[in-house]
Parts: sequence; C-alpha cells; structure tokens
Amino acid sequence: MSAGLPPRSVTLNELARAVGGQVSGAADTAISGVSSLEEARTGDLAYVEGERFVKAALDSKAVAFVVGHPLPGMSRPQLVVANPKYAFARLVQQFFTAPRTVRGIAQQVVQGTGVQIGPDVSIWPFVTLGDRVRIGARVTLYPGVFIGDDSVVEDDSLLYPNVTIRERCSIGKRAIIHSGTVIGSDGFGYVQQEGRHHKIPQIGTVVIEDDVELGANVTVDRATFGRTVIKRGTKVDNLVQIAHNVTVGEHNILVAQVGIAGSTTLGSHVIVGGQAGLADHIQIGDQVMIAARSGVNRSLAGNQIVSGTPAMPHEISIKAQAVVPRLPELRQQVRELLQRVSALEGHTARAGKKSKGKSKK
Repeated sequence: MSAGLPPRSVTLNELARAVGGQVSGAADTAISGVSSLEEARTGDLAYVEGERFVKAALDSKAVAFVVGHPLPGMSRPQLVVANPKYAFARLVQQFFTAPRTVRGIAQQVVQGTGVQIGPDVSIWPFVTLGDRVRIGARVTLYPGVFIGDDSVVEDDSLLYPNVTIRERCSIGKRAIIHSGTVIGSDGFGYVQQEGRHHKIPQIGTVVIEDDVELGANVTVDRATFGRTVIKRGTKVDNLVQIAHNVTVGEHNILVAQVGIAGSTTLGSHVIVGGQAGLADHIQIGDQVMIAARSGVNRSLAGNQIVSGTPAMPHEISIKAQAVVPRLPELRQQVRELLQRVSALEGHTARAGKKSKGKSKK
C-alpha cells in the first residue's frame, strides 16, 4: 500500500476502465495498493515493463499485474495495456495518490503591495511574496518559498520548500519546482578592464513554460538582456545549471549535473545525459541524444546520438574508447616499428655506399 494513504480497495475492472485496458483473469480482484515487483505485498498491483521482468513477476507477491501482453504461466490476473509503465503511472496518480488539500493562506505569509492571489491556493507559513506578484489558482507554495517583485506563478503550479523565484520571472501552469532551486539568479557575465573583472548587469528575465518540472537545486540564470527560456513539457533533474540566455526546447530531458553555458539553444525532444557539458553559443537540433559525461563544443544537427569529449557520433566514440586501454601497447609497438624502420634505412644507406664504392673501382 502507498505510504501515508488510508487503506483503499478498487477492483481490477475499475482500473481497466480508467486506462482502456483488458483484464485477463478475475476482473473483480480487489487492489488495495501499488508497488514494485520486488516489494509488492498481498493486495498490491505491480507492472511488468518487458520480457526480462517476467521471472520477477512470477516470483512477486503482487495480486495482479499491468502488462503489455498476457504472461504465459501466470495464474494471477493481468491488466493488458499497450504501455504498462504509462498506464501504471496513470493509475497511481488517479487511485493511489493523496488528493490535494486546500490550505488557504497562512497568517505568517509576507506580502508586498499589489499582490494578486487566485482561488483555492495553499500558501504555507514563511512564504515571501514581493510587490506586484501574481499567483494563479490552485497554486501550492511550501514554507520558505521566495517570489520576487513582478514575478508570476500560474495555475496549478507547485513550489516545494525553499524555492527562490527572483524578480520579473514567469512560471507557467502545472509547473513543479523542487526544493533549493533558484530561478532568475544573475547570469555569469563579466568584462575585464585593467586586470579586474567588472560585472555586466543582468537585466533580463526567465520564462518557464507550462508542464515543466525542475528537480532539487537546479539553477536557471536570468538573461543578460531578453529571456532565458525553458519551454513546455521539459523535465530537469537535480543539480542542473542553465546559464543566461539559454533556450531549452519543448519536452527535453536534462539529467543530473548537466551544465549548459550561455546563449546555447536546444531544440525539442533533446535528451542530455548526466554530467554532460554544453559550450556557449551553440545550437543543438531536435531529437539529439547526448550521452552522459559528453563534452559538446560545437553545434549539432538534429536526429543523432553523440558521446565522448569532444562529442562525436556515438558509433565513432565507442570505437575510440575501445582503443584507449590499448594506447600504451600501441605506443610501444610504434616505437619498435620506428626503430626497425630506422635500422632498415641505415642498412640501405650503408649498402648504397658500398655499391657506389665498387662502381668507382
């Protein structure tokens, strides 16, 4: 059973109707919780993502399974859908997640002048709202959230404790922002004069579009001029740095510890693996996949997979990586070959001198 929720029972047939699936087995099987295959207990529903998890399903204590096709040799009921993982996520959200409770506005909230707050909000104690802040309907702001002057948080967005939204930033609808994230911090811009670094004022803003999720301790810098933009549907993992004037396209995935330097643009449906770094002022095309720990220092056309440092087509990169462990051996072989070539050249030169000496005689 899901942690923190009261016991609840729903039939497998009800779940099937919710996701448009078909039940194989007893449709009236009672489901009281959801879990993984390994941790499932009696009454739990689990999902089987692929063939390699069939054995784990057979060994599981789950009472029923969400599957892509009926599993052979399985006597327990199965809910058959086209995409088990997606259907399972929908079921967890609809039936096994605690409903949202409207808390209203706590007395300990600090508000500036001209603040506008929509209906059915939950604003916890110790939230700070600057002047002319606008909060949409059904927004939740947990303790310690700071929202600066002239910023906007639109309907149904959720900001966890200690999120900072600096001045003149915009957060779209249904955004989820996890603890410690800072949006609108100054971009890293300096100019050198007489041996000193002088700050370039960062007077732009940040726009986060609808359905974006930002993990814990993400930093999104405001633009020097104009906007830093994260477009709709993008999901960002923990500890990601997005620099000033970057544009992240729609439905991107940025995994933990990615760093994107200033004025770089990512297309739509881009996936960037953990700890990858992207240089400034480059363009990444649509549907590019950048492997973990890659270093991207040039623009990339769309629809390709790259890896390595510097990043190159993945099939070339893996061949290059396969050679690296053999480099000491190859270096020694090259040395030996050079010595042999040098010896052969010396032998040929001596033979040539002897031949010339004989011809003179």
